[in-house]
Amino acid sequence: MKRSAAEIIHEYGPFPGIERVHGLTYDGQHVWFASGDRLNALDPQTGSTLRSIEVAAHAGTAFDGKHLFQIAESRIQKIDPQTGEVLATIPAPGGGGDSGLTWAEGTLWVGQYRERKIHQVDPETGALLRTIECNRFVTGVTWVNGELWHGTWEGEETGLQRIDPHTGKVLERLDMPAGTIVSGLESDGDERFFCGGATSGTIRTVRRPKGSTER
Repeated sequence: MKRSAAEIIHEYGPFPGIERVHGLTYDGQHVWFASGDRLNALDPQTGSTLRSIEVAAHAGTAFDGKHLFQIAESRIQKIDPQTGEVLATIPAPGGGGDSGLTWAEGTLWVGQYRERKIHQVDPETGALLRTIECNRFVTGVTWVNGELWHGTWEGEETGLQRIDPHTGKVLERLDMPAGTIVSGLESDGDERFFCGGATSGTIRTVRRPKGSTER
Protein backbone atom coordinates (compact mmCIF):
# COMPACT_ATOMS: atom_id res chain seq x y z
CA MET A 1 0.00 0.00 0.00
CA LYS A 2 1.21 3.46 -0.89
CA ARG A 3 0.82 5.90 2.00
CA SER A 4 1.45 9.65 2.06
CA ALA A 5 0.26 12.87 3.65
CA ALA A 6 -2.78 14.49 2.07
CA GLU A 7 -1.98 17.76 0.32
CA ILE A 8 -4.66 20.28 1.25
CA ILE A 9 -4.73 22.91 -1.49
CA HIS A 10 -7.70 25.03 -0.40
CA GLU A 11 -10.20 25.49 2.39
CA TYR A 12 -13.68 27.00 2.22
CA GLY A 13 -15.71 28.24 5.18
CA PRO A 14 -16.78 28.17 7.87
CA PHE A 15 -20.08 29.35 6.47
CA PRO A 16 -22.55 31.63 8.30
CA GLY A 17 -25.30 29.69 10.02
CA ILE A 18 -23.81 26.28 9.18
CA GLU A 19 -22.45 24.19 12.03
CA ARG A 20 -21.69 20.93 10.20
CA VAL A 21 -20.81 19.83 6.68
CA HIS A 22 -22.04 16.31 5.91
CA GLY A 23 -22.08 14.92 2.37
CA LEU A 24 -21.12 16.84 -0.73
CA THR A 25 -21.10 16.45 -4.49
CA TYR A 26 -19.95 18.36 -7.59
CA ASP A 27 -22.15 19.15 -10.58
CA GLY A 28 -19.35 20.50 -12.78
CA GLN A 29 -19.87 24.07 -11.56
CA HIS A 30 -20.98 24.01 -7.95
CA VAL A 31 -20.14 21.98 -4.88
CA TRP A 32 -23.42 21.01 -3.23
CA PHE A 33 -23.03 20.25 0.46
CA ALA A 34 -25.43 18.96 3.08
CA SER A 35 -25.77 20.83 6.37
CA GLY A 36 -28.57 19.04 8.19
CA ASP A 37 -31.67 20.94 7.13
CA ARG A 38 -30.59 22.12 3.70
CA LEU A 39 -28.40 21.62 0.65
CA ASN A 40 -26.12 24.51 -0.25
CA ALA A 41 -24.50 25.37 -3.59
CA LEU A 42 -20.92 26.61 -3.26
CA ASP A 43 -19.05 28.35 -6.07
CA PRO A 44 -15.53 26.84 -5.75
CA GLN A 45 -14.05 29.74 -7.70
CA THR A 46 -15.19 32.44 -5.29
CA GLY A 47 -15.99 30.48 -2.12
CA SER A 48 -19.48 32.00 -2.02
CA THR A 49 -22.65 30.04 -1.33
CA LEU A 50 -25.05 30.95 -4.11
CA ARG A 51 -28.30 29.30 -3.03
CA SER A 52 -29.81 26.72 -0.71
CA ILE A 53 -32.54 24.09 -0.91
CA GLU A 54 -34.49 23.40 2.27
CA VAL A 55 -34.48 19.63 2.52
CA ALA A 56 -33.39 17.04 5.09
CA ALA A 57 -29.69 16.51 4.46
CA HIS A 58 -28.06 14.34 7.12
CA ALA A 59 -25.29 12.46 5.32
CA GLY A 60 -24.04 11.72 1.78
CA THR A 61 -24.89 13.67 -1.37
CA ALA A 62 -24.59 12.67 -5.05
CA PHE A 63 -25.30 14.05 -8.54
CA ASP A 64 -26.20 11.92 -11.58
CA GLY A 65 -25.82 14.68 -14.17
CA LYS A 66 -29.36 15.92 -13.71
CA HIS A 67 -30.63 15.21 -10.19
CA LEU A 68 -29.23 15.43 -6.69
CA PHE A 69 -29.48 12.47 -4.33
CA GLN A 70 -29.39 13.06 -0.59
CA ILE A 71 -29.35 10.72 2.38
CA ALA A 72 -31.92 11.73 5.01
CA GLU A 73 -31.94 9.35 7.99
CA SER A 74 -32.96 5.94 6.61
CA ARG A 75 -33.87 7.02 3.06
CA ILE A 76 -32.28 8.48 -0.06
CA GLN A 77 -34.10 11.39 -1.69
CA LYS A 78 -33.97 12.25 -5.40
CA ILE A 79 -34.13 16.03 -5.74
CA ASP A 80 -34.63 18.44 -8.64
CA PRO A 81 -31.82 20.99 -8.12
CA GLN A 82 -33.75 23.67 -9.99
CA THR A 83 -36.94 23.54 -7.93
CA GLY A 84 -35.80 21.76 -4.78
CA GLU A 85 -38.67 19.28 -5.14
CA VAL A 86 -38.15 15.76 -3.80
CA LEU A 87 -39.12 13.61 -6.77
CA ALA A 88 -38.72 10.15 -5.25
CA THR A 89 -37.29 8.30 -2.28
CA ILE A 90 -35.73 4.86 -1.86
CA PRO A 91 -34.63 3.07 1.31
CA ALA A 92 -30.99 3.52 2.28
CA PRO A 93 -29.17 0.17 2.60
CA GLY A 94 -27.78 0.93 6.05
CA GLY A 95 -31.17 1.75 7.51
CA GLY A 96 -29.94 5.00 9.03
CA GLY A 97 -26.29 4.05 9.52
CA ASP A 98 -25.40 5.36 6.07
CA SER A 99 -22.66 7.89 5.41
CA GLY A 100 -21.20 8.66 1.98
CA LEU A 101 -23.00 8.69 -1.36
CA THR A 102 -21.81 8.94 -4.96
CA TRP A 103 -23.03 8.19 -8.48
CA ALA A 104 -21.12 5.93 -10.88
CA GLU A 105 -21.92 3.40 -13.60
CA GLY A 106 -25.59 4.35 -13.52
CA THR A 107 -25.94 3.39 -9.86
CA LEU A 108 -25.60 4.82 -6.39
CA TRP A 109 -22.74 3.82 -4.07
CA VAL A 110 -23.49 4.19 -0.39
CA GLY A 111 -21.06 4.10 2.52
CA GLN A 112 -22.15 2.41 5.73
CA TYR A 113 -20.07 4.06 8.41
CA ARG A 114 -19.60 1.74 11.37
CA GLU A 115 -20.22 -1.43 9.38
CA ARG A 116 -17.17 -0.60 7.22
CA LYS A 117 -19.05 -1.29 3.99
CA ILE A 118 -19.79 0.31 0.62
CA HIS A 119 -23.02 -0.78 -1.08
CA GLN A 120 -23.93 -0.46 -4.76
CA VAL A 121 -27.69 0.10 -5.07
CA ASP A 122 -30.26 0.50 -7.82
CA PRO A 123 -31.23 4.20 -7.88
CA GLU A 124 -34.83 3.43 -8.87
CA THR A 125 -35.69 0.74 -6.33
CA GLY A 126 -32.95 0.79 -3.69
CA ALA A 127 -32.23 -2.88 -4.42
CA LEU A 128 -28.80 -3.98 -3.19
CA LEU A 129 -26.55 -4.95 -6.11
CA ARG A 130 -23.32 -5.73 -4.26
CA THR A 131 -21.35 -4.92 -1.13
CA ILE A 132 -17.67 -4.14 -0.66
CA GLU A 133 -16.10 -4.86 2.73
CA CYS A 134 -13.66 -2.18 3.93
CA ASN A 135 -11.03 -2.28 6.68
CA ARG A 136 -11.97 1.02 8.32
CA PHE A 137 -15.04 3.14 9.04
CA VAL A 138 -16.43 4.63 5.81
CA THR A 139 -17.46 8.29 5.55
CA GLY A 140 -17.56 9.84 2.06
CA VAL A 141 -17.39 7.77 -1.14
CA THR A 142 -16.36 8.76 -4.67
CA TRP A 143 -15.33 7.24 -8.00
CA VAL A 144 -12.84 8.96 -10.30
CA ASN A 145 -11.38 7.51 -13.51
CA GLY A 146 -12.12 3.96 -12.44
CA GLU A 147 -10.71 4.45 -8.94
CA LEU A 148 -12.88 3.94 -5.84
CA TRP A 149 -11.95 6.19 -2.90
CA HIS A 150 -13.56 6.60 0.48
CA GLY A 151 -13.07 8.85 3.45
CA THR A 152 -12.32 7.30 6.82
CA TRP A 153 -12.61 8.65 10.32
CA GLU A 154 -11.78 6.21 13.08
CA GLY A 155 -10.33 7.08 16.46
CA GLU A 156 -7.72 9.79 16.02
CA GLU A 157 -7.02 8.96 12.37
CA THR A 158 -8.79 10.41 9.38
CA GLY A 159 -7.90 10.32 5.70
CA LEU A 160 -8.72 9.08 2.22
CA GLN A 161 -8.28 5.52 0.97
CA ARG A 162 -8.25 4.11 -2.56
CA ILE A 163 -9.48 0.54 -2.50
CA ASP A 164 -9.83 -2.33 -4.92
CA PRO A 165 -13.54 -2.27 -5.84
CA HIS A 166 -13.66 -6.07 -5.98
CA THR A 167 -11.76 -7.09 -2.86
CA GLY A 168 -11.78 -3.98 -0.66
CA LYS A 169 -7.98 -4.15 -0.40
CA VAL A 170 -6.44 -0.76 0.42
CA LEU A 171 -4.21 0.35 -2.45
CA GLU A 172 -3.37 3.87 -1.36
CA ARG A 173 -3.90 6.07 1.68
CA LEU A 174 -3.73 9.82 2.17
CA ASP A 175 -3.45 10.86 5.82
CA MET A 176 -5.18 14.09 6.79
CA PRO A 177 -3.49 16.37 9.34
CA ALA A 178 -4.23 15.79 13.02
CA GLY A 179 -7.40 17.50 14.13
CA THR A 180 -9.08 17.44 10.71
CA ILE A 181 -12.04 15.26 9.80
CA VAL A 182 -13.33 13.91 6.49
CA SER A 183 -17.10 13.60 6.42
CA GLY A 184 -18.27 13.85 2.78
CA LEU A 185 -16.03 13.15 -0.23
CA GLU A 186 -16.33 13.92 -3.94
CA SER A 187 -13.95 14.23 -6.87
CA ASP A 188 -14.07 16.94 -9.49
CA GLY A 189 -13.21 14.26 -12.06
CA ASP A 190 -9.61 15.38 -12.23
CA GLU A 191 -7.02 16.45 -9.66
CA ARG A 192 -9.17 17.59 -6.73
CA PHE A 193 -11.09 15.89 -3.96
CA PHE A 194 -13.66 17.97 -2.10
CA CYS A 195 -13.80 16.86 1.55
CA GLY A 196 -16.49 17.78 4.04
CA GLY A 197 -15.09 18.91 7.36
CA ALA A 198 -17.91 17.76 9.66
CA THR A 199 -18.09 19.88 12.83
CA SER A 200 -15.47 22.35 11.57
CA GLY A 201 -18.12 23.65 9.16
CA THR A 202 -15.53 23.77 6.37
CA ILE A 203 -14.80 22.13 3.03
CA ARG A 204 -11.23 21.24 2.17
CA THR A 205 -9.79 20.53 -1.26
CA VAL A 206 -7.18 17.75 -1.38
CA ARG A 207 -4.96 17.05 -4.37
CA ARG A 208 -5.59 13.64 -5.96
CA PRO A 209 -2.36 11.70 -6.56
CA LYS A 210 -1.53 10.98 -10.18
CA GLY A 211 0.20 7.98 -11.65
CA SER A 212 -1.31 5.32 -9.38
CA THR A 213 -1.30 2.06 -11.32
CA GLU A 214 -1.74 -0.67 -8.69
CA ARG A 215 -5.00 -2.55 -9.05
